[in-house]
Amino acid sequence: MTLDRLTVLADAWGGDLRRWPEADRPAAERLLATDPAARAVLDAAMAFDALLSSSPQPRASAALRDRVIAAATGAGLRPRPARRFWFDRLVLASGAGWAAAACAGVIAGLGLTTHMTADVQADAVLYQATLAGVDDTEVLG
Repeated sequence: MTLDRLTVLADAWGGDLRRWPEADRPAAERLLATDPAARAVLDAAMAFDALLSSSPQPRASAALRDRVIAAATGAGLRPRPARRFWFDRLVLASGAGWAAAACAGVIAGLGLTTHMTADVQADAVLYQATLAGVDDTEVLG
């Protein structure tokens, strides 16, 4: 890990190493233990993270919310009607259908893979027998 790489990671992921990609953490920790410049980079990233966390969260006022809803209604937009119970059941049933189809696909894929792998293994045995100078009829029985 170089100081430049640490700087790029600190800019992208912040000062908390727990948010960094797992592959980069050990090298970053080793560099931080030996290089004061690396520690300064991480401290600056942590300070920036604290600044971002301390900023106020914007909230819309009730008056703004009411104006937006009124404008949407005036533009011809209407609230969505409440879902009916039968529609929810249909969604659940179609989800179960998708899950069953996915399971069937996995089973078919496993069966096909087993079939194809068996052919490859038989071909490998014949190829090795040919390399060893054994006649195919002796291998096949």
